[in-house]
Amino acid sequence: MKKLLFITPELPYPPQSGGKVKSLKLLEALAERYEVTLVSPLKLDDADHRPAFEKQSPCVDHIHRRVNVPRSGKSLLGSYLRGKPLNVHRSYDAALAQQVRRLAPSQDVIFLDHYEVSAYLPDNYQGMVVYHAHNAYHQIWDRYARLPGNPAFRVAALAESRRVRRAEEKIADRADLVFASPNDTETLVESGINPNKISHTYHLGDDSQLALPQLEFSQTRKKLMYVGLLGWEANVVGLLWFIESVWPRLLQEHPDLEFDVVGKNPDQRLIDAVAIYPNIRLRGFVEDLQEVYKDSRVSIAPLLFGSGMKVKVLDAMARGLPTVTTPVGAEGVDYINNRHLSVAKNADDMALATLQLLVDETLWNRMRDASRRLISDRYTWRQLFSSMHDALDNAFLEKHAKDLRSGSSPEILQHA
Repeated sequence: MKKLLFITPELPYPPQSGGKVKSLKLLEALAERYEVTLVSPLKLDDADHRPAFEKQSPCVDHIHRRVNVPRSGKSLLGSYLRGKPLNVHRSYDAALAQQVRRLAPSQDVIFLDHYEVSAYLPDNYQGMVVYHAHNAYHQIWDRYARLPGNPAFRVAALAESRRVRRAEEKIADRADLVFASPNDTETLVESGINPNKISHTYHLGDDSQLALPQLEFSQTRKKLMYVGLLGWEANVVGLLWFIESVWPRLLQEHPDLEFDVVGKNPDQRLIDAVAIYPNIRLRGFVEDLQEVYKDSRVSIAPLLFGSGMKVKVLDAMARGLPTVTTPVGAEGVDYINNRHLSVAKNADDMALATLQLLVDETLWNRMRDASRRLISDRYTWRQLFSSMHDALDNAFLEKHAKDLRSGSSPEILQHA
């Protein structure tokens, strides 16, 4: 069995965000075919979750070190002094990198899970390098820079977008195989990355929900729901926009409308914004989301910036809960508007789409059924990992053939 070193910027547990869900499921799939060693910094409360993770981990070994570099002006300055984007700087630890260098010669594959861990790749590594681009992160910075707000923050975000794009292009160019979503692939190809080395992947949701009984309009209440990390800036900005620009319009038609916002560590701006609306509840972390799904009538995902496929959207579709989102929220999904999702380009459209789903049972049922069919047909983990395994197998063969042609056949590829 080949050996694979999986390097990720944070402990992929508990799986409470789209990125962590993807990383954990990917580890499980890779462990079916490789001896996987996990390398990751431990950030924030990661160390508290390490024992629970390692009890169920599919990896043969785990290598961690605490890394505590907060998002701050000082950290940003440090990242410039070291010539690395902010999040690469925040994920890097010299001692952890030294451990990677010691392990690397014995590994058939180094799998870089995010551009943020690209600095851990040893310069002289001869095995296969795989880059998993969770998102085109430079787009997140770029879109944030274009939103109204503090001019200094906008300038800093635009500069960071350029640094991140260079870092993403550099590691994609170095890699033998790149996994990226279809919309992010376009950006990489425009940057000069060989399209032949790119294989499509997705951030998917909880497709086990497809086996649950369908929701019924008659069993729901006039209630909206939202799920996401409430400290993540893209979620915070989107929710603040919704509460300010859309929610008052909904209350004009339905004064008794309720709104459950699920997620831990809410930003203070959100706490302040909902304080004047007794029908908006910050639920915190909810162990079983089915409690929230079962009586909600509409899921909303009011994202104004971000990148890649949004798990909160896919999860609601898999459950069959009609969803109203924005073009950013629907990115990467092969949807038909008002069949699989309602996609609104502005506050007026979002209000109108939400109001219609609150009262139109026929439309609600159609969207419920169509969204579940789309997830079942196109976006399940089984289908995804089957294609990713095929891409890895092909990349091994191509690299081995290339090494033979060049007269360089590293020892670790002799048994590839």
